[in-house]
Amino acid sequence: MPDILVLGLGNPILSDDRVGIEVAYRIEEKHNAGVDVIEASVGGLGLLDLIVGYEKLIVVDSIKTEDGSPGALYRLELDDLERTIHTSSPHDTNFATAIEFGKRCGLSVPENIHIYAIEIEDNTTFSEQLTPPVEKAVPQIVDTIVKEQFGVE
Repeated sequence: MPDILVLGLGNPILSDDRVGIEVAYRIEEKHNAGVDVIEASVGGLGLLDLIVGYEKLIVVDSIKTEDGSPGALYRLELDDLERTIHTSSPHDTNFATAIEFGKRCGLSVPENIHIYAIEIEDNTTFSEQLTPPVEKAVPQIVDTIVKEQFGVE
């Protein structure tokens, strides 16, 4: 098992919500040595099964903010997720809580976690295509993440 997991989150049939998955696979194409890539449409405790055993976790997901510009890249920390307005979905816990739960249960969760969120335009239209501004931003986002995480340009 490689030491690094790139976890692409989202729904592959809801337009821009698929951007985390798309970016994760493009990172794999650009830098595949010692990297696993997993796509997931789950959150909270459901992610623990996917991430246990890795030393480093790179999470890529979509985000939709009130005044954001589609295609913008945000770097988040676990602490940022602890202060979210909606600390959990109606069915599960948030990501930060799931990580803490895993640690308290003695699971080998990654200590080195990097979270990237990409501002999206549309996450309600059934489509396997990204909107043009998000699609245009993807190559630069991939290059940025690969450079920051692997030191490769």
